[in-house]
Order: sequence, then structure tokens, then C-alpha cells
Amino acid sequence: MKLKSCCLLSASLGVALLCDWAGSAALAQQNYPTRPVRLVVPSSPGGGTDISARIIAPKLTEQLGQQVVVENRPGAGTMIGGEVVARAAPDGYTLLMGISTLAINPAIYRKVPYDALRDFAPISQVVSLPNILVTHPSLPVKTVKELIAFARTRPGQLNFASAGLGTNPHLSMELFLSMTRLKMVHVPYKGSGPGVVDLMAGHVPIMTPSIITALSYVKNGRLRALGVTSGKRTAGAPDIPTIAEAGVPGYEAVQWFGVLAPAGTPRDIVGKMHATVVRVLQDSDTRKRFINDGADPVGSSPEQFAAFIRAETVKWAKVVREAGLKSE
Repeated sequence: MKLKSCCLLSASLGVALLCDWAGSAALAQQNYPTRPVRLVVPSSPGGGTDISARIIAPKLTEQLGQQVVVENRPGAGTMIGGEVVARAAPDGYTLLMGISTLAINPAIYRKVPYDALRDFAPISQVVSLPNILVTHPSLPVKTVKELIAFARTRPGQLNFASAGLGTNPHLSMELFLSMTRLKMVHVPYKGSGPGVVDLMAGHVPIMTPSIITALSYVKNGRLRALGVTSGKRTAGAPDIPTIAEAGVPGYEAVQWFGVLAPAGTPRDIVGKMHATVVRVLQDSDTRKRFINDGADPVGSSPEQFAAFIRAETVKWAKVVREAGLKSE
């Protein structure tokens, strides 16, 4: 009888502890966040992903009542930063400022250290934005047609910078070269920021960074804009033509950034972060900042963002296949 009583007592104690743990976990979710949140940017400072993260981070901090800290983890085509978040505890305290490469890398690299469709919990797309075809002012071209004519007589002699192998700026340029039948040499950097720095220094003559990265340098004359990669002109720079209307009919390539959590993050936390991101994107100052930089704020639901990533994965796999690209 004593043994039976002890077993019952142990079982009761176990249930009590389990209930206490479950109650504590539920309370922690309800009070989330109770400490600073990391927002990992998988690219170098100064690029479009980094700029976008730093636009929303202070507003997220205000809304959440806890510091949202931007942490740059560049390298390996944004896969280093992506892996940091994919392997993080699913508690809402490590988030990813995702970029188009989430949908591109599976088609480029033989081995990706995570599955973009399985290892993340999408929260919201933040912005959609075009890249912008820019040149160093010393290059003797002022329009897309002039660039095509100039490059055609110099096959393989012109270099173009990118944010790295397989990044959206890289594929935007590969699509341009494919549609115009031009040959240039790809010079990959660890993010758009370092590439733009070398572009302004004249070390490389051409690049298609995100418009949010380069527009300010176009406005102050340090870079020359030939066209935007979107299907229509952007409100932030309505005087810059699209590449399609400037000489390459049918050309279109856009970039996007969005917030994701590790897979398995509680739905309550995902829901709270989604509502917070949407409120931030509805803020008039935030919207104005993005629009002036040439980006369109989005604020999609987790389900919409997940479906968008799936569609982007299919789209870019086709572009990579037709361009004949593979990891180096």
C-alpha cells in the first residue's frame, strides 16, 4: 500500500509539475517579449535588407516595449544568417529579415543548410522593391540602349558587381544579359553595400542593387541610373524609366524583404509579431520613408507570405535553369 501511495504521489506531482510548466510557458507567450529580440540581417551593413531592417527596428521597439536589435550575419549567399535563425530556439527572440535569396538559393547551391519552406515560420512580407541598373558616371553611357550598344562591342570586357552569387541583384543582371544577349563578368560581393562602395569608387562600372540601397547616391550624382527593374516606374523616382520601356521589352525583376521566425515558434507569438509588423508598416513616417526610397510597403499575413515564398521559389528556379547558373 505504501508503494502504491508513493506511485500515486509521484504521478500527481509529475502532473502538477507538467501543468505548472505548461502554465508558465503559456504565460511567457502571453507576456512576449520580456527581453530584447534579435533581428538577423543575412547580409552586410548598407544593403537594402539592412536598411529595411533598420527602418522598422526602432518602430518595432516602440510597439513591443523591448529593444529589437539588428544583427548583421553576412556570407554564403545569405545562408549564414539564415542558418543562424533556422537553428535558433523557436521562442520569438531570434527573427530573420528574409530576402529573395530564400527562394533562389535552392536552385543555385547543391547544399543549403535549411529548407526555406519548412524551417521558418513566415510572419509578414515587409516591402517589395525594384533593383536599379546603375553605372559609375565615368562609363560613357546614359541610357539602357547606349549601355547595350557599348557592351555589345566589348563582349566579356565589362564587369558587374552583385550582392553575391545567386542574390536577386545578381539574377536581375543575369536576366538582363540573357534578354539582351550580352556578355559581362560577374564580380560577387558579400552584400550590396560593399559592392556599391566599389562601384562609386570606380572599381566596377555596373550593378543592379536594390533601389533602397542606391537611390540616394543617384540623387547626389555619385551614380548614374539607367532604369529600374520593376514592371512600372516607382513612386520614389518617377523620372527613372523601367528597363522594359528603356530598351528591353518584357524585362521585370523585383526584390523583397520580410520577417520570419524559426519553425515551431508558437502561433501566439507569430500572431503578435505579425500584428506589430503590420502596425509599423501602416505608420505614416515608416511608409513615407520606404516610398521615398523607392520601396512599396506590404504587410501580408503569414499565410500569404508563405504562399508568396513558394511561388518565388518556382519562378527563380526557372530563371536559374535558363541562365545555366550553379554554385561556384
